[in-house]
Amino acid sequence: MIEAKGLSKLYGPFRALDKVSFQVKRGEVVGFLGPNGAGKSTTMRILTCFISATGGTAKVHGVDVFDDPLEVRRKIGYLPQRAPLYGEMTVWDYLQFTSDMRGLDPSTFKSRMKRIVEVCGLAKVLGKDIRQLSHGYRQRVGLGQALVHDPPILILDEPTSDLDPNEKAEVIRYIQEIGKDRTVLLSTHNLAEVEAACARAIIVSKGRVVADGPLSDIRAKSGTVRYLVTIHEQKLYEGSEAYRAGSTRRPPSSDEVSEALGALPGVQRVRELPTDDKAHAFELSGALGGDLREAIFQLVVQKGWLLLEMRRESQTLEDVFKALTRGDERADRGRPLLAEDDDAAAVGGAAAGAAALASAADEDEDEDEDEDEDEADEGDDDAAEENGGDDESDGDDENDDDGDDDDADDDAKGKKDGR
Repeated sequence: MIEAKGLSKLYGPFRALDKVSFQVKRGEVVGFLGPNGAGKSTTMRILTCFISATGGTAKVHGVDVFDDPLEVRRKIGYLPQRAPLYGEMTVWDYLQFTSDMRGLDPSTFKSRMKRIVEVCGLAKVLGKDIRQLSHGYRQRVGLGQALVHDPPILILDEPTSDLDPNEKAEVIRYIQEIGKDRTVLLSTHNLAEVEAACARAIIVSKGRVVADGPLSDIRAKSGTVRYLVTIHEQKLYEGSEAYRAGSTRRPPSSDEVSEALGALPGVQRVRELPTDDKAHAFELSGALGGDLREAIFQLVVQKGWLLLEMRRESQTLEDVFKALTRGDERADRGRPLLAEDDDAAAVGGAAAGAAALASAADEDEDEDEDEDEDEADEGDDDAAEENGGDDESDGDDENDDDGDDDDADDDAKGKKDGR
């Protein structure tokens, strides 16, 4: 239904798209993800015939967007990030106007409106001027105009932008409803929306496709699984053999728990999580194909600790998204491209970035301390000079007397030269 091959777009020296290629099949609801400036809207505008590409090809419903743009527009419904609406029109008049522009007869428009009102929730505002509507309702009207001609393909560019949480939930529900009988391409940077409405995602960064596939496959790109473990910090399990034998009588410290968990085979990383003052909470990372829960449980029993919680989770889509787009984000902010930081380590391996930042912070603190010591030494020297100046005050008086005599001689010489 949608096919892009090697799409590129240049704005002078700036490359907004760099050979983007993907396909969307019939009946799919696909999330088009990326940070701000990744090229999402540029791709949407090319597919909807608003702008042309510098290179590559794009087809919608089998029609080339460059050869027959009018036919492409007949096959798609497009909701831009901020739909241009006529505020002086009522909702009904505006949707009828868009229907006329699409060439629909009045009877077809009325039958379509029944479905649009139901799906978009417009029953209470049909007679109101658009300017009187909230932003959420305006987005609903924009979605209605995209559906009025019953297109087989729906392209939505940031449909929940600037909406409150309730409005966002409503729009996502509409997308889920619409996606039952249409092909939908949803451009957004809100990962929760994609997880709620889409089965597949395409992630772009700086105009390039960095991931494409089902959400489960994209999450698996991390190659790791996350474990959350919580241990009571004030109590022990009194029924354990370690407690009854007397080898364990003191609740563990966070360092003890962290060291013991990190020593387990297969644990790649241990990170303490913030929690209340009665428990130690840790996040562990392990290989995707393994399961550390049995080893963790045996360790807890052996130590006589009181286990409050343990669960195994795959990496979130947000973790993978950050790992795939972090390098470009750092470049935009003028930061050095560190190998990995804490978040990247959760998705791929050891965290070198956090160590580098910590080391830099320590060096800064050492420099500050050295500067403070130098300033203190200079202050002592100044004080000593002031004290020395007090001891030599008599010598200064003698020098001042000599200076007065010299000044008198100069005055006398000046008067003689003047005569």
